[in-house]
Amino acid sequence: MEDERADASIKRFIEPHAWNSAKGKANEKSRGGKDLNLYLDAISANILRIQRDLELDKKEVSAQIILNRYLGKDQTDRHTLMEVFHAHNKKCRALIGINFAPDTVLRYETCLRLIEEFMRNTYKKGDCYLEEVTKQFVEEFEFYLKTVRKCCHNTTTKYLANFKKIVRIALANGWMKKDPFAQIRFHLDEVEREFLEKQELKALLSKKFSIPRLAQIRDIFCFCCFTGLAFSDVKQLKSEHLVTDINGMVWIRKTRQKTKNMCNIPLLDEANKILDRYKDHPYCQTQGVLLPVCSNQKMNMYLKELADICGIRKNLSTHCFRHWSQIYPLNERYLQRSVSRQVTI
Repeated sequence: MEDERADASIKRFIEPHAWNSAKGKANEKSRGGKDLNLYLDAISANILRIQRDLELDKKEVSAQIILNRYLGKDQTDRHTLMEVFHAHNKKCRALIGINFAPDTVLRYETCLRLIEEFMRNTYKKGDCYLEEVTKQFVEEFEFYLKTVRKCCHNTTTKYLANFKKIVRIALANGWMKKDPFAQIRFHLDEVEREFLEKQELKALLSKKFSIPRLAQIRDIFCFCCFTGLAFSDVKQLKSEHLVTDINGMVWIRKTRQKTKNMCNIPLLDEANKILDRYKDHPYCQTQGVLLPVCSNQKMNMYLKELADICGIRKNLSTHCFRHWSQIYPLNERYLQRSVSRQVTI
């Protein structure tokens, strides 16, 4: 335009002898020449449309401005996936204890790290624009989780659900035009959880451990079996959650972190003995809790070690004790209504 040039490559190739420099086109009879000319005509049409739109909007028109508009470089509201994901996680961290549990935020942080790892592994870059997140991108990420990261179906589905929320935010703000999850449906496979038999729990309780760490993990696991509390709830258990009724019976009265439902759980003698064992523990004293509970990852790792030592051929985890608590016959001195409440927590 008016002796001004703006150069860019269209990333297409043709043999030099098949190119007509005078016409600025490929020879029609050359191999691929016709297709290349059609592609060049389409680019020319788009360039002319952009020039016309700028003139109608009474905006400055130059070769570089037209090229930038064609390449999408003039979009000031163009956002990247990592930018939106980091902004989301930052807000989530600020809302810990208000709208989000720490484990929920950790799951989003892990999902972000896995997506970044996936892009570096697959696309050799650490970020991409939102319009580059397509259905194929999502399917390749799912494939990466299942093959490279060895995630099971349910774990993969949960990460995809986290990813979908970020896409929903971008769509709601108008930063994306197409939903890459539009034709993708999530489903979780039913999992049969293992639980301990009564004699297996007795063997675990009676086992003598020379390593304090293993004895501590054993006690916390057994306490969870006797109460049916989830791992996150046991970790937060404090003296204020213990109440005594008019008959002198001690109960655990606590709101579940996951469902926000109030639980009323009778404190069995075996569970009470475990609490007495750790009332003077340094961690419990400094943190104001009843039990020195480690992280979920370490707990699961140590439980596998306990199972090997005790000869228990089951995959123990922090979830299986909730299933055990639902089949364990409570002491006869507790009312039947207490049982029904415990099973529904």
